[in-house]
Amino acid sequence: ACVLYPTVTREIVIGVAGTGAFVPLWSARILEEWARATAKLGAEQQAVARGEIALLRAQWPDAEIPADAALEQSLYLPDINDRHVLGAAISGRAEVLMTSNLRDFPRGVLSEFSIVARHPDEFLRDAYNSNPDDVGAVVARVHRTAQNLSSRDLGLRRLLKKARLPRLAKAMGAV
Repeated sequence: ACVLYPTVTREIVIGVAGTGAFVPLWSARILEEWARATAKLGAEQQAVARGEIALLRAQWPDAEIPADAALEQSLYLPDINDRHVLGAAISGRAEVLMTSNLRDFPRGVLSEFSIVARHPDEFLRDAYNSNPDDVGAVVARVHRTAQNLSSRDLGLRRLLKKARLPRLAKAMGAV
């Protein structure tokens, strides 16, 4: 959920997935955590999030991995509330678990399943370095949208830093 919320990070990650760079995976619980996280912004924002979730499900119909309660119960992580995330990654045969909370997914535990935890900033920087044209176009589109929705000037570097994507900003030469 920390990758899907906030909006800028989600839009860039999903946009990069749309270029064919990777196939996104999530569970119903991950999507629900995103919707609940927006509740603190008010019922209207939660309704917007639920609409965006419906669009994601329609755009990526094979991305949702069913829960496997037995698998989740067998996993050990520092925060038991994160077991469902690893369970979805295992069930979906993911190679990468993208998260801003790297400490919650110890390397040793994930390596048992041939999964590596990556921060979205690191993942997106590497995607940009591999395919600067496609990733650059996605970031430019997200930046334009953010500019159009904001009442103030949002420089690209500022926008990416606020989205906790400073390495991507640096790789892109954002000023």
